[in-house]
Amino acid sequence: MSTDHDGAESGQDEQPTHHAPAPVRVSRRPWVWTGVIALAVVAAVGIAIVVNQAREPFAFESAIMSAIVAMRTPVVTAAASVLDRLGSGLVSSFILPAVVVVGLLLWRRRWGALFFVLAIAASGLVTQVVKVVVGRVRPEDILVHPDFGSFPSGHASNAAVIAMALGLIFLRTWVWVVGAVYTLLMMASRMYLGAHWVSDVVGGMLVGAGAALIVWAPFAEKLYRENRMPHPPVWQKVERTHGG
Repeated sequence: MSTDHDGAESGQDEQPTHHAPAPVRVSRRPWVWTGVIALAVVAAVGIAIVVNQAREPFAFESAIMSAIVAMRTPVVTAAASVLDRLGSGLVSSFILPAVVVVGLLLWRRRWGALFFVLAIAASGLVTQVVKVVVGRVRPEDILVHPDFGSFPSGHASNAAVIAMALGLIFLRTWVWVVGAVYTLLMMASRMYLGAHWVSDVVGGMLVGAGAALIVWAPFAEKLYRENRMPHPPVWQKVERTHGG
């Protein structure tokens, strides 16, 4: 690939495709192991819930839930209910992922779109399998009508996988910060509404983040190179030069 005329072009030829970043080696092993450890912790907690707790909450979780119930207010309940709808049903399973995928494709991030879909699917699958296997009871002071199984939280895992996946796609500090805040708010809202115990939301967060990291591994270099490329929307013509 020749770059002898780099800097000599002007106007619309200043960013031809031959400016694509050179192949790189992305360190994946530490992050993959982080994902594996996260899922291993979920498995260990699930076993403890079934074997030691007979699918009941830990003592500290009951105390925390009692304190949360005593602090409920109409305003916070309304806000938590919005997060409940945002993280459940068609919205979290289809509408929100579809909007993200379409946006990624429109701004020329096809590898990012594929990775995002697979990460969401992997997190959802692991969450549902663990829910069925553990079969944990939900809190009694519940304000919503969720599906079967309290551990892990599907809302928390969905929020975490979205946050982690988008962070890995864009590699921007503000994306990580917004994703972390969104995940923490979702976790807090699930406990506030009485839908989950503490370990449920922590377990859900670990499932979502762990699944995203593991799925990310085979896409790591492609996502890094794609992130370094310009991303004009598909309706804008991209000028290509020989060797691009």
